[in-house]
Amino acid sequence: MLLHAIVHPADVQDRDGGVYVLSTMFGLYPFLEMLFADGGYQGPKFRDALAKALPGLSVSIVKRSDPANGFKVLPRRWVVERTFAWLNRCRRLAKDFENLTAMAVAFISLASIRLMLRKLCNPV
Repeated sequence: MLLHAIVHPADVQDRDGGVYVLSTMFGLYPFLEMLFADGGYQGPKFRDALAKALPGLSVSIVKRSDPANGFKVLPRRWVVERTFAWLNRCRRLAKDFENLTAMAVAFISLASIRLMLRKLCNPV
């Protein structure tokens, strides 16, 4: 379930964009306790910014093991990749057609709503 999305230029690093997303979520979701992130969000800069923006949220970095050969399913990371795959099924999100970031966020939200409605209407 998508909680929050922000579209920013490509010259913004993931770590800096993650801090921006989390700082705009302050107070919206007080029930959040754990954040799963990949190795790109590792380091003191992200950790300090996260502690300032959302002090009650703890971070778990999901790393790929170095000696692993081939494809290995990593815990909790597959959830993010699966969600991206579901969102990319929407034709409007396949390419960057929008010239306004607000429109891009709106279409991401619509795609997420569509996914949630399909899950509600067809429970498995």
